[in-house]
Amino acid sequence: MARDLAHERRSSAEAFRALAAWAAAAARRPLPELVRRRAALILADDLGAMVAAAGETQVAAAREIYARSSCGAEATVFAPGAPRLDRYAAACANGMAAAWCELDEGFRDAPCHAGAYALPALLAEAEVRDASVSAVLGALAVAYEMTARLAQAFPFPTMTVHPHAAFATVGAAAGTALMRGVDAGTLVDTVSAAASMTFAGPFGHATEGALVRNGWTSAGAWIGMRAADWAEIGIAGLAETPHDVFVSVFGTGCRPEALTERLGERWAVAAGYHKIFACCQYAHSAIEATLALRGRLAAAGRRAEDLAEILVETHPRGLNLTTVEPRTTLAAKFSMPHAVASAALGGTGGQTAFADATLADPAIARLRRQVRLAPHPAIGEPPHDRPARVTWRFADGEAWTAECASARGGADQPFDEAVILDKLAENTREGLPHMAPTLARLVAGEAEASAGRWREMAAMMLRGDT
Repeated sequence: MARDLAHERRSSAEAFRALAAWAAAAARRPLPELVRRRAALILADDLGAMVAAAGETQVAAAREIYARSSCGAEATVFAPGAPRLDRYAAACANGMAAAWCELDEGFRDAPCHAGAYALPALLAEAEVRDASVSAVLGALAVAYEMTARLAQAFPFPTMTVHPHAAFATVGAAAGTALMRGVDAGTLVDTVSAAASMTFAGPFGHATEGALVRNGWTSAGAWIGMRAADWAEIGIAGLAETPHDVFVSVFGTGCRPEALTERLGERWAVAAGYHKIFACCQYAHSAIEATLALRGRLAAAGRRAEDLAEILVETHPRGLNLTTVEPRTTLAAKFSMPHAVASAALGGTGGQTAFADATLADPAIARLRRQVRLAPHPAIGEPPHDRPARVTWRFADGEAWTAECASARGGADQPFDEAVILDKLAENTREGLPHMAPTLARLVAGEAEASAGRWREMAAMMLRGDT
């Protein structure tokens, strides 16, 4: 049956207006405690991801470029020793760092990293407006909701456009507009304008290691903030714009009901996932299975160096991670062969497994070339739609197999808050030692932390900056 695109367009526009009306009102109300806590944990995790990237050569160089063009000292850049910049430059600097290390939080029900899209712009705007911490969490939870619902309403049939390119402008626009307290009509104008300025960023740029992929969250922050500026003077999109961009231009599906069903009952922040592996989430189940196999080596008197082949049976999105000779750390983070080879030899899927030195390590390089990918024979329903079965074959013919139906970190197997806060402390203790304890108090809901001003909290996190 042929799709009725005109009906889809009208329906999606009506649903988008309804979503915006709900969002404009919801951002002014107190959050349910579970939602507040999840928003605070996402804030903490994504700030830690920004700090983890602060020392990367290109991230630091980008900060210098932004500093040269900055017109004032309005907002914090979350990097040790970094000066305050104007809100647009600060948002761009934090946006460049947000997803660089692949340690930021993501949304499980559609390809989307709404926290990394919204926070750089939202936090800069919050500082300028001297917003309360509770207002920041409210704007984050609601901007996350809008972004995640748009990703669900317009699903890509295959991984052609990277979600950072597709939705970064949307998240930044929603975060900025909600932080400014706009009405529903202005919110529609802002987010629709930003949706018209999404990027045709190929997903393959991640697997091939093109570092511009890490710039999409930076450029998206600037575009989202400017879309909010322009909407205030009548330069806006249409309620139909998301449909026109995603369906008519990008060829996505269309589920208008995803924009409004169970609004205020089911929160997207509760369907997020957190990472302890510093790579694309599509490889996490394979890394877990790999580490389970590695745990058997000592008792069996075996060495990973003696492996002749690694077979990874994985889900369709995992099958896209095919790069065998990654040329950048980004490519390594989107390479299934590198992820499982490095984990097998090094015993970790953390940041060190994807460091520059691993790209040319001869043992890892040899084992990468012995990795074979194949379709998993039994893909389940979410959350078991991203399984992996890993088989190790040794030179003498012996074979070991381990399987992971669903990687830890999602709503079905969430990490304890303590795990995420420990990750935050590890990422920040050297350069920003006050960040982790400050954010831990916020996650816990301590009254002083929750009732303060965001500007003061940002300054507290940078206190003792080395």
